[in-house]
Amino acid sequence: MDSTHLAPGPAAHPAKHSGWRALPAPLVTAAAGIGAVALLHFRDPHVEGSYGLCPIYALTGIYCPGCGGMRAVHNLTDGRLLDSLHSNLIAIPLLLTFAWFVGMWTTRAWRGQRLTVPRVDRRVLIALAVLVMVYSVLRNTAWGTWLAPV
Repeated sequence: MDSTHLAPGPAAHPAKHSGWRALPAPLVTAAAGIGAVALLHFRDPHVEGSYGLCPIYALTGIYCPGCGGMRAVHNLTDGRLLDSLHSNLIAIPLLLTFAWFVGMWTTRAWRGQRLTVPRVDRRVLIALAVLVMVYSVLRNTAWGTWLAPV
């Protein structure tokens, strides 16, 4: 097969830099994430008013999917995994996904490869959206009080 008929792949369009010169953006992003986690560790979100109010909860009295997320990260940094999951069940998977993404970005930048966002099947995205909606509704019902932030 003639190589002129092949579609250009990632190697055909390399990143502009590699090594240390390619790392500022992913490292700044990682530092911002670490800084946010450190802030949540040292400034306890369990103290009322320490970060303000969730606008959705303040206006409607309904817990949004993110309510309790800061408390979940604080509990996680204190080593209280069950309390963290109780504060917000989806916060830990999101935090792990962020760490994985920044790690992948840093590795690809170091190698001189462009960052590519993984393709996610539409059915998976729809399933995730439905799960978040079910989680949001359930945590606001009498049957889902165990999912409400503490």
